[in-house]
Amino acid sequence: MIGCEYLWPSRLHASPHLSTRQYARIMRDWVLSIGLEPSAYGTHSMRRTKVVQIYKKTGNLRAVQLLLGHTKMDSTVRYLGVDLDDALSLSEGIDL
Repeated sequence: MIGCEYLWPSRLHASPHLSTRQYARIMRDWVLSIGLEPSAYGTHSMRRTKVVQIYKKTGNLRAVQLLLGHTKMDSTVRYLGVDLDDALSLSEGIDL
């Protein structure tokens, strides 16, 4: 890719990139094509799934905060649903 090219360009000449609606439609068709129920999967749930997996594998809240574009760590913690048990299990895995 060069410069400001979009990874997924729009088929419409009025827009250089896919709209959120176009993306949702593509995702719905993909979910249907593999035999899953489309109401159980959406663009936002897929976004959340990725960062939850990153958090679970690394325990790095700051990295997840940056990926999500959150300015406050509180927002990231709420978004992931991090609770005291998560924090304690992370801290128990660190030896000093």
